[in-house]
Amino acid sequence: MLPTILQSIPPSDELSGVAGWAVGLMEAVGAPGAGIAIAAENLFPPIPSEVILPLAGLTAAAGGFSLAEAILWTTAGSVVGALLLYSLGRILGHERLARIAERMPLVRSSDIDKTTAWFAKHGWKTVFFGRFLPIFRSLISIPAGIERMPVPLFLGLTAVGSAIWNTIFIMIGYTLGQNWHVIEPYMDWLQWLVIGAVLVVIAWWVSRRMLLNHREGKHLLHGE
Repeated sequence: MLPTILQSIPPSDELSGVAGWAVGLMEAVGAPGAGIAIAAENLFPPIPSEVILPLAGLTAAAGGFSLAEAILWTTAGSVVGALLLYSLGRILGHERLARIAERMPLVRSSDIDKTTAWFAKHGWKTVFFGRFLPIFRSLISIPAGIERMPVPLFLGLTAVGSAIWNTIFIMIGYTLGQNWHVIEPYMDWLQWLVIGAVLVVIAWWVSRRMLLNHREGKHLLHGE
């Protein structure tokens, strides 16, 4: 077990939310813990990598593991999480996902059609540049699987894009080094800001879809 991040970061039981969970993983298993946290972030987008990655950088600066390990393990976590979502899209395919979407509240098969059409139009650029966009970097892996993007190309673009994104935030934490007190007051605020933004987007989408369904229901009722 790591020492408590060599005293440069408060122990996990002194941190709340995602920050405490991520530090707990790194205390328990070292650099692979950072990779596990980032893999989970890919599968569950409300977990903010913008919080986890600087903590990995701070841990590296404190000597818990090397900077290279932090970058390599978090990039591996990004690739594993993306590959699982890619596999989901590839295994289920367009038609099956469209049928599943029809059974889900507030989701339509046309959503699958639009997403795959958009991916088909923009191709590899969506996978590479999508890694720099919260939430989108997770979801784009599914249409990549549906469209059966070659696995080596998908993995390469994901690895390069994720490595760039991860390195930026890890270096922020690494550069701060022992100056944890500079960002500590903002960690909870940042993670809840990201989660809050996700919830606002979801609420907006649900409201918009319910309004659209209501309008279409009225049209059907009146035989339009």
